[in-house]
Amino acid sequence: MGFIKEFTDFAVKGNALDLAVGVIIGAAFGKVVNSIVTDIFMPPLGWAIGGVNFNELQWIIRPAVEAKDGVAAQAAVAIKYGAFIDTVIQFLIIAFSVFVAIKFLNKLTSLRDLEDLKKLSEIATKATDRVAGATGLGDGKK
Repeated sequence: MGFIKEFTDFAVKGNALDLAVGVIIGAAFGKVVNSIVTDIFMPPLGWAIGGVNFNELQWIIRPAVEAKDGVAAQAAVAIKYGAFIDTVIQFLIIAFSVFVAIKFLNKLTSLRDLEDLKKLSEIATKATDRVAGATGLGDGKK
């Protein structure tokens, strides 16, 4: 089998296509969550704790070195813990969203399994009634 044919067989398999769709949707979902955190959650949270913009929170280890014309010759070295807090909140929202989605899918699966169980029970009851009727056990005879 040629390399190209093997690659096309792999690329058009259901699993590879499902994975590609999942990655694309996941990337789009990440952008939505980023916007929710950055544009909706963080501004009121920053305002509530005293007008702080979380993206500006940082611990400067070494200040910027400025040249004679006022332009930074060397950028400051800083630990940007505000951006870290922002990222942690994004992670928590994504983790919670995935948890809720999986819980919902599990509930749907259990409902489907329950319906399947009911159908099997009905089939078993019908089969039992037929066997009992055919053997004469269903009408009280032994």
